[in-house]
Amino acid sequence: MQAKLKEIGYKENFEAWLVADKDNWSDKQLKELYKWLQGNSNYGLALSNPKFEYWLLLHFEDGNNVKSSRDCDNRLKHYLPNYDKTIAPNKFVCGEIKKAAERAEKRDNACKGMPNAIGSAAVYKLIKRIFLAESR
Repeated sequence: MQAKLKEIGYKENFEAWLVADKDNWSDKQLKELYKWLQGNSNYGLALSNPKFEYWLLLHFEDGNNVKSSRDCDNRLKHYLPNYDKTIAPNKFVCGEIKKAAERAEKRDNACKGMPNAIGSAAVYKLIKRIFLAESR
């Protein structure tokens, strides 16, 4: 990310966001990402635990009792039977996205550090920034 920011000529009014899911990252690697965030309020990390699909699941339900990546996938397939890591751009409407953000914020345990518990999706922080930028 730092190389990309340097390449594009990062300016103070830019925001830089990393979107990642926990399932493929070690705690040590995630700690490095959190260090990167420190000291710059224009950097963000939209981390989902156990995986990005948990954020998608929150568009349909509260996401309670998700215990694993497989559990997350099975629950999501209930709502998106043919889901295969691709989604049409018009699949989710604004109201569903806002509802997912509300659900994620309620479940957020990332505000005190790294989201160690399965069942969190800090993607809502990025979504809130996008909606805020659109309203300006």
